[in-house]
Amino acid sequence: MTEYERSRTMPARPEQVFDQAANVGRLDTWLPRELHVEMEEPPAVTVHEDGSDQDTSALLSARPEQLRLEWGTRDQGSYAGWLQVAGLDAGASEVTVHLSFFDETHDPGGRAVADALDTSLRRLEEQVRLRAG
Repeated sequence: MTEYERSRTMPARPEQVFDQAANVGRLDTWLPRELHVEMEEPPAVTVHEDGSDQDTSALLSARPEQLRLEWGTRDQGSYAGWLQVAGLDAGASEVTVHLSFFDETHDPGGRAVADALDTSLRRLEEQVRLRAG
């Protein structure tokens, strides 16, 4: 198993950040551009990856009381992850994203994952700024 984690501070209250991150209809605004999530019967989702043109059955659950999102593959158990929002002083938040790859064939490698996580967190911050402004 390989694990990756990245964090970013955002200039908004934790509830605002979580609401933006957990909005299933707006996941495309901050997830890696090649991933598209389609909601089914909650918590079931389908994740489409442009690069492989592959659809994967997954689960996505939001825990608003914990300011936490959790996801993972449904059938093959190849990866899982979570996003956690924590409040900081002065109305700011820290967002942490953690990914676990249980199947090495699904792990794109440390550099690719770090770039994707950093880009996604930057895009999430942009969306939070747009909504908070």
